[in-house]
Amino acid sequence: MKTILTITGSDGTGGSGVQADIRLISQLGGTAASAITSITVQNTLGIQEFHDLPAAVVRQQVEAIINDLQPQIVKIGLVRRNDVVQILAEVLQRYKPQHIIYAPVLTSTKGEQLVEPRVYEAIERLLLPLCTVVLAPSDLPVGPRRHGAANQLGSALAYYLSLNEKVSEAMLHAQTYLKQLPADYTDGNTRTDELYNQFLDTVERYYNRYADVAFYAEQLNVSPRYLGQVTRQVANRSPKAIIDERITTEIAKLITTTNKPLKDVARWLGFSSQAHLSRFFKKRKGVSPRDYQNHKQ
Repeated sequence: MKTILTITGSDGTGGSGVQADIRLISQLGGTAASAITSITVQNTLGIQEFHDLPAAVVRQQVEAIINDLQPQIVKIGLVRRNDVVQILAEVLQRYKPQHIIYAPVLTSTKGEQLVEPRVYEAIERLLLPLCTVVLAPSDLPVGPRRHGAANQLGSALAYYLSLNEKVSEAMLHAQTYLKQLPADYTDGNTRTDELYNQFLDTVERYYNRYADVAFYAEQLNVSPRYLGQVTRQVANRSPKAIIDERITTEIAKLITTTNKPLKDVARWLGFSSQAHLSRFFKKRKGVSPRDYQNHKQ
């Protein structure tokens, strides 16, 4: 059995990238080594940031593995820089491993563009001619297209090629293996719906005292950024919009169903003054509290 070198990005969720490659190859019984091209900031809701490693660092990683472990199977995934494409082509052309597999990682499962067209043009020109296999969407087995499916196929193919199987035979075995994986193989333990409902409950409890998103994020023990991802994923709205809507609804209810003076309503809902409440309400309803009250009577 030959060592497999995977050259790709990092996915902290473990659903794709280098983590998923090592996991699947190891599950099959193979030996995996890795070189990372890009560190991502992501979770099950999507990618927030990329930190692409310099070409010199990628070269050092690849050459260190090649010099020592001499992998004969190389799998390439996410490459986002032209200079990284160039150094990979140089190193692999000089080293000439038995098999090079390219599993295109151009967009995420959520539709995010991961690789610029000019970089893919360099990949087509410099890397693809060196490859034994370039995976295409048609290579994926029929069935649910889970997160990282192309990566999984490439990793399984790399494993079977490491057993000295022919490409056609290895591809068939890899496709068969993917069909046997459970549909939720790469699903993270996401708590999106649960957290969203907790957020709504927390808003209901504190809307008359706090309008700051950071307060609610702290109550839920998450970052404001993550809370925003959750509310946009579930309701396509920001946390602030949801909080403000609840406050606006309460203002409308109080001024049309009670005899509370507007200044008391402002104090009850945590506004600094009656004028502050009026500006807030008019911005969201298009009319002043007084005009809204008169219209509803």
